[in-house]
Amino acid sequence: MTAIINRDRLAGLQAREDQLFTRRHPRSQALFQQARAHMLDGVPMNWMTRWSSPFPPFVAEAHGPRVTCVDGHEYVDFCLGDTGAMTGHSPAAAVEAIRAQAARGITTMLPTEDAIWVAGELSRRFGLQYWQLALTATDANRFAVRLARHVTRRPKILVYNYCYHGSVDETIITINDGVPGPKPGNAGPPVDPTVTTKVIEWNDLDALERALAPGDVACVLAEPAMTNIGIVLPDEGYHEALRRLTRDTGTLLVIDETHTICAGPGGCTGAWGLDPDMVTLGKPIGSGVPCAVYGFGQALADLIHADWDYHAADECGIGGTLAGNALSVAAMRATLGEVLTEITYAHTIPLAERWSDGVHDVIEEFGLPWVVTRLGCRAEYWPRPAPPKNGGEAAAAEDEQLDRYLHLFMLNRGILMTPFHNMALIAPQATADDVDHHTEVFREAAGSLLS
Repeated sequence: MTAIINRDRLAGLQAREDQLFTRRHPRSQALFQQARAHMLDGVPMNWMTRWSSPFPPFVAEAHGPRVTCVDGHEYVDFCLGDTGAMTGHSPAAAVEAIRAQAARGITTMLPTEDAIWVAGELSRRFGLQYWQLALTATDANRFAVRLARHVTRRPKILVYNYCYHGSVDETIITINDGVPGPKPGNAGPPVDPTVTTKVIEWNDLDALERALAPGDVACVLAEPAMTNIGIVLPDEGYHEALRRLTRDTGTLLVIDETHTICAGPGGCTGAWGLDPDMVTLGKPIGSGVPCAVYGFGQALADLIHADWDYHAADECGIGGTLAGNALSVAAMRATLGEVLTEITYAHTIPLAERWSDGVHDVIEEFGLPWVVTRLGCRAEYWPRPAPPKNGGEAAAAEDEQLDRYLHLFMLNRGILMTPFHNMALIAPQATADDVDHHTEVFREAAGSLLS
């Protein structure tokens, strides 16, 4: 029998959790009120209002898989900065490298020896020869898109419905009632995104073939598995067909591994043997220090060299004064060399399996019409009876009222989940006890919904 959630009861439970959080966080509430004087909505970036609590808990410190707020409450962190702290907070190797480099200089607009090591390691992991550095995955994706349009002389790109590639203008697009258009909430788009972008559903090969056939798409920009609308895995054979169709139509394939680096040291590109023209990657590779990269092979490098105005390189739409700064590069070398290693994934992926198994057991126990999906050391549950095949199906299952309650219930019991969705990421320092604590709290939350 499938459980049915009483919505009136859920509203009452939410009010109780709101009151509990407010009572237990007086210092965070005071800081939030103070912050509203000079920060929009009382937070440094307005997406921080997406936390499920009446106001965000203010952080005092974070170490490994744990965060402590200013009110003294400790949380097991499965959010990990929405992948930015996938290394765990302040891993020792990165902290030491950052400290040492800060004492030697932070930014100079000149290369360091560390950059050579980083580029070589990325080439080993992802199979692409050349690498350039940026500060965010948004930048890396933006630069990849511009390079693709430059070398192909084609005006459009293709992305997937409910994709996420940072704040790249061309990617903030969705399908509304079958018609492509701006994603709801798209703030101040410079042009209608349909001018620059085609958007289709993930796993729809017929739509992909139709979209590429006219020969006006410079690149397909895709995560190898969707991660920001729940984890939506590719159908068997989808990547092989995607690669074949892009090659047949002269379209570049750009794989964004920013979230899917959870699949292994080389992301899905390495784990699944993918063969993209470009790879972009940001967030965790500097242990929280802003940095990102994009890589490509010899064929693309030749096209760039064939038609590139080096005199205008400092103002051509690709770059940034702080990109490749010595501090970020030192952090990347330490992270890739000593933190996000094969040994780390051998620890975190089995823990993510344990997390998924625990959630699945609770779903079965209470007859919830939900699914749980895992990709490497990332896992997520979704309130629908079968795994979604694309972003549209996943978005249709979103339940804001239920999500907010579950997130706050977890938060009030020492579990920090990603505010935007029900995602858990396993830190290298996490333990089986941390995972089992989540299972216990998740079971308590499920029981509260139905009792």
